[in-house]
Amino acid sequence: MKTIAIVEDDQHIGNILERALTREGYKVLRAYSGTEAVYLLSHTVPDLILLDLMLPGLTGEEILPRINDIPVIVVSAKVGIDEKVNLLLGGAADYITKPFDIKELLARITVQFRKDNGQKLAPILNVDELKLNMVSHEVTVNDIPIKLTKTEYAILKLLMQNPNQAISKTVILERICEDTPDCTDRSLKQHISNLRKKLRDVTDKDYIEAVWGIGFKIK
Repeated sequence: MKTIAIVEDDQHIGNILERALTREGYKVLRAYSGTEAVYLLSHTVPDLILLDLMLPGLTGEEILPRINDIPVIVVSAKVGIDEKVNLLLGGAADYITKPFDIKELLARITVQFRKDNGQKLAPILNVDELKLNMVSHEVTVNDIPIKLTKTEYAILKLLMQNPNQAISKTVILERICEDTPDCTDRSLKQHISNLRKKLRDVTDKDYIEAVWGIGFKIK
């Protein structure tokens, strides 16, 4: 089931979106301010975000640069062409103007997931000298192979797919559980410790950072 985060301070509009998305079989998350959206995204990784611009706290324009590798559809009453162009060039995947037709919005969401499925076929993830091949499951640093367990590989793959984004322990366990059902909340910390050590053994760089109160991120 795909998860969509609605970042919208207008409760009426948010409710309309939530009902429509739920009917289509999506799981829905809600944030009512920019600050709440940042907190939400630090604890979960949705598959797509519907982002209003005029939000209390942080604005949509301030939130957008903080989002990595998640398609964002801006849903806003701002209609200026320059505004739209700047947001699209700044990282938004699409832009739809309020008032919107719900059928059109649902179609745009479907298109984004279609694009996303194609992009996920890219077989190699890179973070500086660290490379992960999703076809051969080979991990290297400076072309030196690193032997990882199945659980360590799944954790590293998830972090590399979301660079510079802190991911909570709960989300890590949720995302890797199908591949590694033996990984538990108690053992996750040890798996990550082992993974960090293996990477440090061949480089001076610590690729995985613990973010206090949140979880872990690749850096």
